[in-house]
Amino acid sequence: MPPKVVSVAAGEAHTLALTGDGEVYSWGRGMFGRLGTGLEADELVPTAVAPVVAAGGRPRPRFVAVASGAYHSLALDDLGSPETLQAEAQNSGTQSSLKLSSVKAGGMMSFAIDTLGAMWMWGNCPQQTDAGEFCIAASSAPLPVWDFHGHTVVKVACGNEHVVAAVSAGETYTGGDLVCYAWGNNNHGQLGLGDKESRSRPVLISAFSEESSWEVYEIACGAWHTAVLTNKKSFDVDLESRCWTFGIGDNGQLGHGTTATICSPRPVDGLPTGSFLISLDCGLFHTTVVSSDGEVWCWGMERGLGLCPDASFSGVDSGDALRPIRIQSPETNGFKFLGPVQVTCGAAHTVLVAGDGYRMWAWGRGRSGVLGRNQTADSYIPCVVMWPPLDENFQEIHEDRAQASTSGVNDRNSAELEQKLSAASEELQFLRSKLTLMERYANILHISIFRKPLDERTLPRSLQESPVFDIRKEFENILDTSDTDELNRLEIFYRSMLSGVKDKLFKRRVQEMVQECIISLSQGRQTPRGQ
Repeated sequence: MPPKVVSVAAGEAHTLALTGDGEVYSWGRGMFGRLGTGLEADELVPTAVAPVVAAGGRPRPRFVAVASGAYHSLALDDLGSPETLQAEAQNSGTQSSLKLSSVKAGGMMSFAIDTLGAMWMWGNCPQQTDAGEFCIAASSAPLPVWDFHGHTVVKVACGNEHVVAAVSAGETYTGGDLVCYAWGNNNHGQLGLGDKESRSRPVLISAFSEESSWEVYEIACGAWHTAVLTNKKSFDVDLESRCWTFGIGDNGQLGHGTTATICSPRPVDGLPTGSFLISLDCGLFHTTVVSSDGEVWCWGMERGLGLCPDASFSGVDSGDALRPIRIQSPETNGFKFLGPVQVTCGAAHTVLVAGDGYRMWAWGRGRSGVLGRNQTADSYIPCVVMWPPLDENFQEIHEDRAQASTSGVNDRNSAELEQKLSAASEELQFLRSKLTLMERYANILHISIFRKPLDERTLPRSLQESPVFDIRKEFENILDTSDTDELNRLEIFYRSMLSGVKDKLFKRRVQEMVQECIISLSQGRQTPRGQ
């Protein structure tokens, strides 16, 4: 099977892809060594990074997370214990060795979250001066963010000079209890606090507080705007997700139909309401969301971002997209991509992981090969990224084919190679379609039982410890870790489901009784009078 992409990240003009077997591939602009290939040359197709292996014989690292800033990249290996964090932990008196669980980057800064739920930052980060004023200061070593002590940081996103974090309302994260904090430069209202005053320390966004009727599950930052995905807390209604944006709107990147700047979170109209929004990201001046049905919606700066598939950028077609525009899928000749997984946005390009991780699409500005299709031309419609990369076996086959075609005397061998390639491609397509069907069924089943999408990076414990998924055991674990409010919502949800089943059984029984009466009356009419 080809390598499966489990995560992607995009910088100013480069893209990273993480596979399920722990490999990282990069392509696009190579200046400053951001591709990790050991060179500063551009790469037009996905190329494996070349990690430095220690002289002590340390094995090649297995990566578990990636992140991209404007001109730098991060990759987290499964050891997850950078020496700088260990030293900081020793200085602060912590006995146990810290391990990281995730990384994030944006602009000229980087962030990491450790397994204890604490957050670390380095680079050009928003900080507080001795006088208590806001500033952007550079740090070459990770600094802890002490403001969230006693809480668990779950997600973080950052723009050029602002940060947004999704943090547990209580001490531990139990699922569905995230609140949002923001700090940094706020000259365009990108913090969502209702004003344009910059903050040197995290401040709670009231629209996404514990009292809000919406719970946060995804966050993203553009250069000077922010986007948040939320889910309705009430379980007595259908699952409803919504996208909120705030900050600068000069290019329509907020999706509200205007170019006005918004200082408080406002929902984006025009997005699908009957499907779950599974992924979100922001570019420099554009925003993209993906639904569980495979629909991709973009808005913001039009030129070079492929927001309008048929745009010619002349006359009435020119200009920015002020409202969400649905991207057409070349794969289905419609508006749905099969097996959507994640979307990521660079400064002026967008990359979508689909095919349940086995296919990638890209569109937007193509300079330096950032679209990964062995070209540098722009693309205003989704084009296929050259994935998977050719392995050694396919390289040998292609070399043999080239030699056979140039010599002109091995036509028979060339035909045999063509047949082998055709058979291998058909078998691969068959297996991929079967795997896609099984994963889609598993995801639907998981959502119907546990009310959240299946993520292979956080597989249930019973499935990790055994080849058999014990649904009853896993459901009991969820009940044990749920608070009273969560249990009440689950009761309402399953009571509604049970009521629906009872109604359906009752209606079916009534139909059967009516049918029996009709048959009985029909037979009575056919009986002779003398009998």
